[in-house]
Amino acid sequence: MVPASEFAGFRFPPEVIVLAVRWYLRFALSYRDVEELLAERGLEVDHVTIYRWLQRFTPSLIDAARPSRHSPGSRWFTDET
Repeated sequence: MVPASEFAGFRFPPEVIVLAVRWYLRFALSYRDVEELLAERGLEVDHVTIYRWLQRFTPSLIDAARPSRHSPGSRWFTDET
C-alpha cells in the first residue's frame, strides 16, 4: 500500500505550497506579502490559507532540511576583525 502524500486533498499543487512556505520562512515576509507575491504570479491565495500551510508544513520542512545541515568541523578560521 502506498502512503498518502502530505499534500493530498489540497487545492494547490505541492510546489506552490512549498514555495509559499519557503518565502515566508526565508525572507521574513508577512502572510499578506506572500499572498501578494503569489498574486503577481497569477495565483489567488488568501493569507489565512498561507497561515494554515505554515502551521501544517513547517515542521516537516524543518525535518527534511535537518540532514543537509553542515556539522562543525575540526578546523576554525578567523579573519582580521
